Parts: sequence; structure tokens; C-alpha cells
Amino acid sequence: MASASRPPRRALVFSGGGARGAYEAGVVRYLVEELPKRVGHPINFDILCGTSVGAIHACYMGATHQQGPSRGLQLVDFWRKMRLEEVLPFSRSDLFRVVRRALGRRKHDEFGAGNAPDRIYGMLNTQPLERMVVRAVPWRRIRSNVNAGHVQAVCVAATEIATGRVVVFLESGDRALPGWTRDPSVVPRITHLRPTHALASAAIPLLFPAVRINNTYYADGGLRLNTPLSPALRLGADRVLVVALRPHARHAHAATLARHRVEDYASPFYMFGKILNSMLLDHLDTDLARMRVMNDMIRDGESAFGPDFAEQLNDVSATRRNEKFRVIQDLVIRPSADLGAMAAEVLPTIPQAAMRSPFFRLAMRNLEEGDPTAESDLFSYLLFDGDFLAPLTDLGYRDAAAQEDALVRFFED
Repeated sequence: MASASRPPRRALVFSGGGARGAYEAGVVRYLVEELPKRVGHPINFDILCGTSVGAIHACYMGATHQQGPSRGLQLVDFWRKMRLEEVLPFSRSDLFRVVRRALGRRKHDEFGAGNAPDRIYGMLNTQPLERMVVRAVPWRRIRSNVNAGHVQAVCVAATEIATGRVVVFLESGDRALPGWTRDPSVVPRITHLRPTHALASAAIPLLFPAVRINNTYYADGGLRLNTPLSPALRLGADRVLVVALRPHARHAHAATLARHRVEDYASPFYMFGKILNSMLLDHLDTDLARMRVMNDMIRDGESAFGPDFAEQLNDVSATRRNEKFRVIQDLVIRPSADLGAMAAEVLPTIPQAAMRSPFFRLAMRNLEEGDPTAESDLFSYLLFDGDFLAPLTDLGYRDAAAQEDALVRFFED
């Protein structure tokens, strides 16, 4: 519930999910290209939050405010032009290097003479992908847009490896953040956002190397906060638009799950995909349910005790907890299709990439010998190829368009 003295603060929250993030690009394109035609003005968000690939998108949105509708197609093209063999090259020498790292043979080399490397312990070579991210976002524009008031705050979540806590790196016009959270495992850190912050947030454990920021190493923020809803609320959002990268749990089909044979457990690709799903388990629905219960309590209190119930409650809460309760409107856009199943359909159509990479050649062999959906979860995170990513962007665009009426209401003051 926004104050009567100001319009509602709107937040856009992106989830994490590797290559699945192309879906978010399709949603963004609809938001900035088509939705303004319905609402009669450009679409702006006060707060932008993201984890993993969503962190990159949050920074992109914060840095490209002045570009208008063109930034949607630009982001979609960024994804569609990717080619697997160029983005994640994986040679035989890389395969031997993975084995050496697993045995700890490179530990002394990497930390020799007291030097702390910028990246450590990743199975895959992510340098080409990192270079693409650096070029795709005009990073210095984030600060100028925050200073100009076009964006109130941009934040990305990463996991601090040494402690396991979530660090929310925050570019904000407000240097003080009173009452941020009582949870010591989620801490804010005001900074000037740079590529390293987004890349740290997107460092999928084991697969992508951990990223050093100052003297500390960080990995994927999705380990603890895959959809950073709580930072958006702490920053004062009254309305939250969330772009999720998994269908709702109730849409999972038992028949599809039943097709996974016992033999699939012998496949390392199948098992690692399930482990990755577990590590990046999204608590979005739990967070939303808790928020909606609070909304109902405030509304019930106003019905029972009068329209000033929330104001009286906040008089006490602001003194004791340094925070205020309010009704928060949410809208979630989710995939209407199984992204893992889409990856399984596309993988066999990319013979050149599979032939050039021992990693994906092995994956193709597993796909041919077993259930074609068994390894799809893993490769839906890693299939950075336009043949898979273009349909994902189209799906995101369609799913956003399907919620056009709700989006129009979301942007009404």
C-alpha cells in the first residue's frame, strides 16, 4: 500500500537459472516494447533485484533506462546470437584440467606466493561468457541513472563462500539502510556495481569458477536466495513483479516424472542436474505465501478496527523494529512449459556443438542411450546456444503477453 503522498514503488525481481535466463529476456522485451502501448507511457521500475543470470538482467535494466523500447530487442538479440562452442568452449585439455582440480593438483599453483586469483575452481571455461556480459551492459550508467533518480536501487545477491551467508550488493541513492533485516545470514553491502558483482552472483557452484571481490570469494546467490524478493521489500517496494524460471510446482506432471527410470540414477548428468535443481531450490512460493498472509492480516485489521489500523500498528513497529507493515501487490510471470524438456528436444539438433565439445558429446551419448529427459535439467542451465535460447525468449514474451491485463493494473497508480 503506497503512501498517499507518493505513487507506489515498483520492483522488478529476476530469478537465477543459467541459460534459462533467456526466458527473462523475452519477458523484458514485452514489458518495454508492447506494454507501454497499453498503459500509455514508458514502463519504469524503482527497484531492480536479481540473482545469478537475473543479476545480470537487473544491472542491464538499471544501466539502460534511457534507451527506451529498443533495449528489449537488444537484450533478446544478445541471447539469440549465442553459440555454445563460442560461449562455453570445452576441449580435451579442459577435461584433464578438471580432473587435476578435482585431485587438488592446481591448488598450490593458483595460490602460490600468496597471490589470490580472480577466479578459482570452475569446471568450465567461462571467460568468453564473461567477456560477453561485460560488453552487453553499460556498467557506468547504473550509477548515473541512480544519481539522476531514474532508478532508486539496483541490487544483486551472491553467496559468500567462506561464511555461507548471502551478500546483497546494492547501488542505491540512499546510503543508509535502517532496519534492513534481522536475519544475519542476509546482509546488504552498498557499493558501485561492476561486472564482478553480477558474475559472482552467476557463478554456478562447481561448474563456473568462484569470483573474487576484494579479498573474498563468492558463488551463485541462488544457493540461498534464488529469487531475491526480500531485498525488494526491504528497499520499500509496494508492488513487486517477479520473473520466475520454473513453472509452478502444481503444474508438474506425475506422468513425466514417472518416465525417469531407476537406471537414470547411474547417469552423472542426471544426478548432477537434480543436485543443481536442489541447490538452486526456489523458495519464492513460500515467500509469496507469507507476504500474502501479512496482507490479509492488515486488511482484516482495518475491517475490524478501522482504516487507521495499519497506521497505529506501524507507530509501534517503527519504534520497536524500525520497520513498517504495508499491503504489497505482487505479480508473477512463470514459464508455461518445462524448460528442461525444451532443452532435451533441442540438444539433438546441435550436432556441431556436440562434436566440438567432449562434454556435450558425452551428453549426447547419454541422451541416445537413455530417457531423453534424464539429463535435460542440467543442460537447460548450460545450453548457451541460440537454437535453445531463441525459443525461450519467445516463450517469455508470450507468457508476459498472456498476463497483459494484470500488468496494466500493476502499472496503474
